[in-house]
Amino acid sequence: MTTSSGNVIKLPTPQTKGTMSLEEAIARRRSVRNFGSQSLSLSQISQILWVAQGITEPGYGLRTVPSAGATYPLELFVLIGRSGVDGMEAGLYHYEVLTHNLRQIKTEDLRAALAAAALGQRPISQAPVTLIIGAVYQRTGQHYGQRAERYVAMEAGHIGQNVHLEAVALGLATVMVGAFDDKRVASVLGLDKSIEPLYIMPLGWPMH
Repeated sequence: MTTSSGNVIKLPTPQTKGTMSLEEAIARRRSVRNFGSQSLSLSQISQILWVAQGITEPGYGLRTVPSAGATYPLELFVLIGRSGVDGMEAGLYHYEVLTHNLRQIKTEDLRAALAAAALGQRPISQAPVTLIIGAVYQRTGQHYGQRAERYVAMEAGHIGQNVHLEAVALGLATVMVGAFDDKRVASVLGLDKSIEPLYIMPLGWPMH
C-alpha cells in the first residue's frame, strides 16, 4: 500500500437511499467517453467510493461488494484534475475504507500522464475525476492459491458495476478502461510494488 502523510479529507456520510431505482439505473447504464469540464461535489465522490468499497456493517467490517473469504484485496485511488472536485486540490488520493477518508498522496494533475500510460485514451485526460482500482493479490492468494487471480478479477468487476450504476443514479457517467501499460500506470501513480492496477474508470458529467 502506498502511504503518505498528505492531507486527509473526511468524506460526507454516504446516503443509502436515492431518487432513482436500481432498475432504472441498469436500463440507463451506458459507456460514456465524452465528459464536460464541470466539477464534481465531494458528496458525489463520497457516494462513488462508498458503493465501491464502503463499510455496510461496521461491527463486522463487511463492505458493499462481496470478496472471497472477506480478504478484500482491492485498493482504490482517485485522481482529481484541476478544479475536478469542489474544494479539493488536484492530485492523487487513496481511499481509506475503514474511516471513509481520502488521503492525498500526490499533489499534481496526473491526467495527461495517466492517459498516455493508457494508450492515449482521451476520456482519462478529459474527465475531471478518475477512479483507479488496484489489487494486492497476496491477500487473497494466501488463502486460495492460484484461484485467487480469478476471485480478484471477479471482485473488481463487482466494484466496476456498482460504480457505473451509482454514477448513472447521480447523473454522472463513466467508462471501463482495461487497455493500459500496467508498469507505466503503476509508475505514474507511484504505486507500491505489491499493488497491480486492474481498472481505470474516468468519471464526470456526460457531454452529449
